[in-house]
Amino acid sequence: MLSEMQPFTAFMNVENTRSYIDDLYSSDPERCLSSIICIKNSVIGSNRQKESVIAQGIVPRLIQLLKDDNVKTNVRIEAAVTLGSLAKGTEDHIELLLKSGIIQMLLDLLDEEDPKLVDACLCCLRTLSQQDSSSLNKYSLKRLKKLLSFAGPKESTQRQACIATILGAACKSVTEQNNLCQVGAPAVLASLLAVKCSAVRIPVLTCLAAMCYNNPSVASEIANTEYKDTKVPFHLSTLICRYRQIEMQLEAARCLTNLYRSGALCASDSIITYRTLPCLVRLCQVENLEQHRAAAAETLAYLTEVDIDLQKIASISNQLVSALVDLLNCQSVSARQAAFRTFASLGANDEDIRKRIIDTKCLMEKVMEGLEDQNKEINLAAVRCLHSLSRSVQQLRTTFQDHSVWRPLMTIILGSPSTELLTAASSALCNLLLEFSPAKEPMVQQGVVNLLAKLTSKPEPSLRLNGVWALMNLAFQAEQRVKSQILNSLGTDQIFRLLADPDTRVLMKTLGLLRNLVSPRPHTDTMMALHGVQIMQGVVLVLEGPHAPEIKEQALCILGIFIE
Repeated sequence: MLSEMQPFTAFMNVENTRSYIDDLYSSDPERCLSSIICIKNSVIGSNRQKESVIAQGIVPRLIQLLKDDNVKTNVRIEAAVTLGSLAKGTEDHIELLLKSGIIQMLLDLLDEEDPKLVDACLCCLRTLSQQDSSSLNKYSLKRLKKLLSFAGPKESTQRQACIATILGAACKSVTEQNNLCQVGAPAVLASLLAVKCSAVRIPVLTCLAAMCYNNPSVASEIANTEYKDTKVPFHLSTLICRYRQIEMQLEAARCLTNLYRSGALCASDSIITYRTLPCLVRLCQVENLEQHRAAAAETLAYLTEVDIDLQKIASISNQLVSALVDLLNCQSVSARQAAFRTFASLGANDEDIRKRIIDTKCLMEKVMEGLEDQNKEINLAAVRCLHSLSRSVQQLRTTFQDHSVWRPLMTIILGSPSTELLTAASSALCNLLLEFSPAKEPMVQQGVVNLLAKLTSKPEPSLRLNGVWALMNLAFQAEQRVKSQILNSLGTDQIFRLLADPDTRVLMKTLGLLRNLVSPRPHTDTMMALHGVQIMQGVVLVLEGPHAPEIKEQALCILGIFIE
């Protein structure tokens, strides 16, 4: 079989394709068509062949043929199909196509009368939309209405699937979400949920999920949209049954999760508590494919992130904790990342849940591995998991000390991390520096004070807040030497800057830090002798400023300590 394939492969090599490329420019429609078909067949499934023909400059010619209404329709159709195949290549191939203005040209061609040409353009547009991750707001309201017109009940399932995919991929910003809602997408998409075709339903669910993500007004509109007297959430609840295709269950559950998180559904709604959550827990189990388990865990993390009742239900459901630990053994980044995120959500509020998680065999070892992983996304997920679990007083005194979690955490902070990772790591550090934490002293010896002082000078408010907060925790009932080290590392000028910080949270924690520095009484006299004048000046400035009563109350408490 291989020997039969070799002549074809050889013929498509760069040095042997000149005649076929030449025919692409022929005025003879048949020769031109034959050339396009030959090129199309050669590039299917082969990035090397795509690279070869693109290097010979065929893209402008294909685009020219496609948009020329004087060219025979079958030539234009094959040109569209070939461009769609090229769009499935590498990032460089896709970038070249996008820079050629192909998307707007394809949108213009949707006004053509030939249905096969329109179908070819829609398929090409679908492929490009799935690959194009950068462009925002590319479709005007007029374009969106035109696209939606191809998703009506009388249209083919191929067209409906194309439109749902195109719109879902284009829904990346609040403006795009609102625009889709404005042109009537919720009603059209709701009707497509009844189409008995997974190829349509799944991209429709993906589009609905994208539309309602973190957008309360659009989520409310979708939740109240009816099709045949039934609202969208009920339609969605029928698609998460275990007999449905797993991809369909995942997307329907994600859509319901986004509706809930955007405020269109309550956490206590039976569709969330008794349908969505159990579906996601079930899909996290070991009998499912890794990619499906990862997707389910990612959505479950978002579903349970803020509601303690959902966290409690999930944590005792169907051996979820064990299934998530098993997910941490997987090779893929997405699987491990999703498991860490779910643990972070589950342990966010309840001490019993945190204990159950931490007591699970090998869990802390996996967290330590995640903190030291080479992948920054894994680092971030592991740090957030650690931050959630570090809210446990008992674990700070025992398990966390046994594993010295502060070491990899400080390594991350010192290693030029992203702002997001630095914020998460410094948040966890705040908990590790609480008064009863055994990690305080070794961290002080390793230079944590200077590290935190530097954070207070960062331009990002969240980092300044974490830096001051951690120092406040460190200063509480600390020895005089530690307090002096904090003041010396910060310096008077920086303290004044923090007391004038535009973020009231930073100001409150700075006052809390000063309060901890000057108490108890034996430390008050020492601090007064060394830094009293500067501290008093800063506190008076706060009292004289236009601040809220709770801030001035903190300032008065500090003055009261000095006056006693």
